[in-house]
Amino acid sequence: MRIITGKYKGRHFDIPRTFKARPTTDFAKENIFNVLTGYIDFEDAHALDLFSGTGSITLELLSRGCSQVVSVELDRDHHRFIQQCIEKLLLTPHASILRADAFRYIKSCKRQFDFIFADPPYALKELPTIPGLIFEHGLLKDDGVFVFEHGKDHDFSDDPHFVEHRSYGSVNFSIFRTTATTAE
Repeated sequence: MRIITGKYKGRHFDIPRTFKARPTTDFAKENIFNVLTGYIDFEDAHALDLFSGTGSITLELLSRGCSQVVSVELDRDHHRFIQQCIEKLLLTPHASILRADAFRYIKSCKRQFDFIFADPPYALKELPTIPGLIFEHGLLKDDGVFVFEHGKDHDFSDDPHFVEHRSYGSVNFSIFRTTATTAE
């Protein structure tokens, strides 16, 4: 796993072979972040990384200048790995690494974020409910951006907050906003 750009560009972290997580590929991560530069300035943004897995997105967000990133991961070993990566980069003041269930976090969260990224397991039966929950619980600030990584079997284009869909190999991203804007 590597950080694509920003302050920590090129840093590599070896993911333990015992991990069950499927990290977003570097190719897909680089391409979606290129698209996102047209939607959001990450400098000083507050971000939420749900179903953090390896922490790849959390590290990318911090490298790109987010002032605060909340990372939510339930698995104990993955949570510990993310904490270790954050500590190696001395980013502890800018990151909150929570070992928690993402659905419970969404329902109890009292904060709002400029940017939210969610990468649940593709086979998760509750996967289709996640975009609705994000907006129902008001987690996104006005004009905030939500990126949802999912498998090819899901289509969110009917959601009122949907902006666009991007596909990179087997990785699919749906992009949502709190304000209805059209893709350019």
